[in-house]
Amino acid sequence: MSKVLVVSGSPSPSSKTELIGDHVARRLAEYEWHTGHLRVRTLPAEPLLGADVSHPAIARALEQVARADGIVLATPTYKASFSGLLKTFLDLLPQAGFTHKAVLPLATGGSVAHLLVLDYALRPVAHSLGARHVVQSFFLPDKHVEFQGNEPRILPESAGKLDDVIEQFCKSLITNP
Repeated sequence: MSKVLVVSGSPSPSSKTELIGDHVARRLAEYEWHTGHLRVRTLPAEPLLGADVSHPAIARALEQVARADGIVLATPTYKASFSGLLKTFLDLLPQAGFTHKAVLPLATGGSVAHLLVLDYALRPVAHSLGARHVVQSFFLPDKHVEFQGNEPRILPESAGKLDDVIEQFCKSLITNP
């Protein structure tokens, strides 16, 4: 069974990005993929910022990436780019850290004007890490997420499109394991 790791780079525990990461992990589990969710904000700050890859928590996180067949990169959009927290973590990966992996870039943000963050910032980083395939990315406007209690509900304007992207990612995992 393929392993998929969602790596979310939001500094906030209540962010829409992290909730969407959870949603995507649940959806992938429905396809019977073994999924995990690495919340970069939970890693210890000093070793993360100091690039201490020998620290046990950092080493475990890097090992999770190494063992995954597929990676979902989930980020909020800040100042027209992906989060610095996610970038800090990605900088710890070896140069070929995504070799033989399919990657799904996801971003959330307040305006569709930030849509290009995926193609001009996050996608090139995934390719530079050696991803075998970077599937179509997905941008989820904040206004397309509502909350019912603690559960996010993605509005129909984006729900079907996100489902299509998840299905494309699953096909990528099947066709090129």
